[in-house]
Amino acid sequence: MSNENVCILLPTLNEEATIGQVIRDFRSEGFDNILVIDGNSNDRTREIAEAEGARVIIQTGKGKGQAIKQAFDFIEEDYVVMADGDGTNLAKDIHAVLGPVLEGKADHVMGNRLVDFEEGAFTRLNLFGNKVINKMFGMAYGVWLEDILTGYRAFNKKAIKSFDLKKMGFEVESEITIESVKKDLRIEEVPTTYLARHSEGATKLNPLKDGWRIGSTIYKMAKLHNPMFYFGIIGGAFILAGILAGTFVVHQWFHGVTRIPMTILTTLLIVAGFQMFIFGILSDLMVTLHRENMRMLRKISENTENEDN
Repeated sequence: MSNENVCILLPTLNEEATIGQVIRDFRSEGFDNILVIDGNSNDRTREIAEAEGARVIIQTGKGKGQAIKQAFDFIEEDYVVMADGDGTNLAKDIHAVLGPVLEGKADHVMGNRLVDFEEGAFTRLNLFGNKVINKMFGMAYGVWLEDILTGYRAFNKKAIKSFDLKKMGFEVESEITIESVKKDLRIEEVPTTYLARHSEGATKLNPLKDGWRIGSTIYKMAKLHNPMFYFGIIGGAFILAGILAGTFVVHQWFHGVTRIPMTILTTLLIVAGFQMFIFGILSDLMVTLHRENMRMLRKISENTENEDN
């Protein structure tokens, strides 16, 4: 297969310090079909990318998520490798990331940055946040991955055409991973090296704000994939609040004070909590049935296609 059938996708925003070298590095690995989607940089990112022979399209909206969605709609090649334009990914790792897709073993491959990263590539807060988010993802979707926020990924056309991306910001990596699980795509992780950012390249990620958005995305999207997780957290919060209120009521009762309104509130909170758990169980049964029906329909469709071929 010619590497021309592989599109290297580089989302950028003010990456003039690194984009030229990133493009040259991928070219040195034998990949000349490079697409840069630029988020209206106010430096020389686009000029440098074009001078290095990359195709450049200007993002019509804002945010990394919107850029990737726009690029996926534009790309027609059978295989896509997405990497960061800030020079934090090693171009030579492309063979490990792309390999399982080319061999037909996976629809979506993720480069795990956490097994080999340069000193200074992550702050302690970044590392802690990544671990929390990965664990939360595993609990919500039942698929335990090491690095769901990686920007180094490979896809086949089936994968990128199946995604229904709605998130506009840095939540897009978690959304892509969630979409892959929901669409029953074959996912693999491979180890990659993660480098510290260039001294002239400032990070666009706000660890607290964007971390909250990513966590919220994982939780909200679990509603249609794992309702027990979604409603279980709500139910658990109600029951915990009820127990705390009930502890106060009992403490006051031992001191001769009767708190009737608080007693009613305690009862309502605990009952509401159990109702949420029941709702979660019923929703989970419905989602499981729907998932099985969709799986059967996919198998029938695949068998029909194979017979036609």
